[in-house]
Amino acid sequence: MRQLPEADRDAIRIAQYPDFRRWLEQITATGGCSHPVHLTGSTTVLDGATGEILHHYDTRSEPGERLLIRCRNRRATVCPACSRLHAGDTFHLVRAGLLGGKNVPATVRTRPRLFVTLTAPSFGPVHRAGELCRPRRDGGTCEHGRPFGCGAIHAPDAPDIGQPLCPDCYDYTAHVLWHAHASKLWDRFVIDVRRRLASSVGFVQSHFADYARLSFARVAEYQKRAAVHVHAVVRLDGPAGPEDEPPAWGTAELLIDAVRASARRVLVRTPYSPAVGELPLSWGAQVDARPLRANGDGPDDDAVAAYVAKYVTKGASETGAGTDHTLSIWDDIESAPVSEHVRSLMRACWRLGGLPEFEPLNLRTWAHTLGYRGHILTKSRAYSTTYAALRAERAHHVGHGAVQDNAPGLVTERSWRYVGSGHTPGVALIAAGIADDLATAREAARDAASSTSGGALGTG
Repeated sequence: MRQLPEADRDAIRIAQYPDFRRWLEQITATGGCSHPVHLTGSTTVLDGATGEILHHYDTRSEPGERLLIRCRNRRATVCPACSRLHAGDTFHLVRAGLLGGKNVPATVRTRPRLFVTLTAPSFGPVHRAGELCRPRRDGGTCEHGRPFGCGAIHAPDAPDIGQPLCPDCYDYTAHVLWHAHASKLWDRFVIDVRRRLASSVGFVQSHFADYARLSFARVAEYQKRAAVHVHAVVRLDGPAGPEDEPPAWGTAELLIDAVRASARRVLVRTPYSPAVGELPLSWGAQVDARPLRANGDGPDDDAVAAYVAKYVTKGASETGAGTDHTLSIWDDIESAPVSEHVRSLMRACWRLGGLPEFEPLNLRTWAHTLGYRGHILTKSRAYSTTYAALRAERAHHVGHGAVQDNAPGLVTERSWRYVGSGHTPGVALIAAGIADDLATAREAARDAASSTSGGALGTG
């Protein structure tokens, strides 16, 4: 008789547990999380005046005497269930800054708002889709004897897209150091946009906050050439933020001019290195700034929010730019399942990370992301709500009717300890099924709501 796979045998064994029903409730409560955190402990809520115990929870009554909570990993390659939840939160976070909601007034939709794309500069010729990959008219070769074009017209999904025409000519050092300074370059860019807006209407940048506030949410995305570029929603408010109307001079056209000028102007210099010198780092020549208009003339707000939400769940391995796990030794680079171009970038991180002048950049720690060490999504404080607020709102909704342990007059005593994480093979199989069922149910609900309203609701 053919033996069942280990995961199936484990799942059958677990299904025979006396407390299987409660255990299944825990797995369902995590949404089918692929790698939940296991905690043991208790929470007691008391009346602060009388000392009366209003609520008590202890994991000693749970299966295995432990509670499972979500891992909250944003990467779909690590945990599909938690990544879907993170995508939904991101959609609402970005959308609230565009259209209002989540304590953001609906009047923000009439403010000057842009969808901005900033790219990395060129670090060397790469294979491109379409006619751009044809050789130059005068032909010729680089100093290593390779032609300036490959002579082919690549399809958009061809594996050669983004790979260097000549790896020996490609500036891997500049590419890695640009990634390491990309967040600082963005900060300089935002400061310069404020400065240019101020100077264009006749006052100094230090007084900008008295007249207006610049808010944004940005997401970093890897291009085919494994270089990060940035998409951002940029909004101009009055000095008090979303609650305040911008000054009369604050127009989308003025904001576009400031964005384009600042993208051309800002510069960050690397620390001086005897090995590579001091490199000036800037944005690439391709800059796009499109107005988002309340009357629908321009990119759709929901589409912008859905795009950002979809991207933040992608892992580095899913984009073809790096891996989702840190690299601890050189051999990890040589065995990583990546293209030779990405492997060369990882090697550059490791090599430069060993130089004392670049030690603060932690390039070896971030070799798996090719030197980029910023968050995938960042936002200014006044743009909209926060992930923490969205999670708190969801927890309140799920726990409606229970005692709120942060209510005035209550005292909460907590004692929790980490005891493990993850699933056995059989549990992983069951959790994946629960996650798929919940995803299917959400998709059906969205389709039903869309057909009722007559339009797509976007990612949520």
